[in-house]
Amino acid sequence: MKNAEWSGFFADAKTLDPDAYITLDYSFECVGAPDLAAAHFCAEQSTAQWRRVGLDEDLRPRFGARVLDLEVVDSGRTAFSYDAGRRPDGPVSACRVRVAHPHGNFGPRIPNLLSAVCGEGTFFAPGIPVVKLLDIHFPDAYLAAFEGPRFGVQGFRELLDIYDRPIFFGVIKPNIGLPPEAFSDLGLESWLGGLDVAKDDEMLADTPWCPLAQRSALLGAARQRAESETGVPKMYLANITDEVDRMVELHDLAVANGANALLVNAMPVGLSGVRMLRRHARVPLIAHFPFIAPFSRLEHFGIHTRVFTKLQRLAGFDVIIMPGFGERMHTSDDEVRENVNACLAPMGPIKPSLPVPGGSDWAGTLKRVYDNVGSTDFGFVPGRGVFGHPMGPRAGALSIRQAWDAIAAGVDVDAHAQHHAELSAAIRAFRPPADAPAVAPSADNPAGENRTGENRTGGER
Repeated sequence: MKNAEWSGFFADAKTLDPDAYITLDYSFECVGAPDLAAAHFCAEQSTAQWRRVGLDEDLRPRFGARVLDLEVVDSGRTAFSYDAGRRPDGPVSACRVRVAHPHGNFGPRIPNLLSAVCGEGTFFAPGIPVVKLLDIHFPDAYLAAFEGPRFGVQGFRELLDIYDRPIFFGVIKPNIGLPPEAFSDLGLESWLGGLDVAKDDEMLADTPWCPLAQRSALLGAARQRAESETGVPKMYLANITDEVDRMVELHDLAVANGANALLVNAMPVGLSGVRMLRRHARVPLIAHFPFIAPFSRLEHFGIHTRVFTKLQRLAGFDVIIMPGFGERMHTSDDEVRENVNACLAPMGPIKPSLPVPGGSDWAGTLKRVYDNVGSTDFGFVPGRGVFGHPMGPRAGALSIRQAWDAIAAGVDVDAHAQHHAELSAAIRAFRPPADAPAVAPSADNPAGENRTGENRTGGER
């Protein structure tokens, strides 16, 4: 650091107490000297002015965020990646920076954490209009103040008595507009076909035409009937997303009626609200991802999705539904895998969350998800892939189970479909024509035709 006055915002990681700092990875674009910009960046998100006028003091050793590593990725650009409202008045540099921020500045409180690491000081730092928070790392000393998931992956599996395969979810469709009676009938059929978890859509709230009280009572009874008829545990996932002051009330209502898991849209409700609910809840909490894409979609600006995944796990979600594999969700396979890892990787005392990468899934995409995740520790969450199946939701759920049987046995799914009408019908209905291989003749398709229905995609929408 050439400017000695600002050198106090730089540090060697070896000289810092690792338990006292969270570590943050950012990318940013700046005008002027990158090291001075990085120092300002740290100042703005921590002490800003670090001494009182007229006093010989320095608040930075205890309270200042510090640059641990700075890499200039590119320099000499004539413009920022995005129009930041003004033209740069000099060459633009693109940088990566690792920052150590003392968590004593904000404590184990998620709103205060977010105010520091992605608030005014971060996104309004002078000369740095383009910023993205790429990752966040917590020391065990900080994590110890959080409860995290109550059940986690292992506890969730124990509730369903499933240990050797993915968990099969299904989003009841149509998701908006059905009365509770029709909605519960669809859920029952899917459970009887082999679905583990039937869920409300993330947009289905406590509405006048499908009130949670009636819906959860009917689905709770249907779940118990399905358990009786199949002899295995089932789960109804009720959406209680609402104003924060109603969430405990809705939790109690839905659980009393037979919902044995609860869906919450994490960011619209707020992670602090989720943490409050976690302390009250006695059933698993499942996150959905509305309001995350606007923060994360731009490559060089905002907050990377893996940060949201870690924060949702920290707040107490047992299961995290996330944008999945394939073009439908506008998320690269690498990014999805990073989010899966953020659910499952060691995180101090915080239990792993079950990752559920979803979006336009059906029986034919199950192998792709399994191969990308690399283990059975995931949830698979079709919507129309079950409830839009041409033979009905029972057959749609059965097609998922048939696809998994083929994968587990190392058998080609298309070959397996020749002897399973439900899987064969799913392939004809949902596989896009460009992906369709030659089909061998079978009992229900003697001509061996590549037949696709009008509904060519499954999944949540």
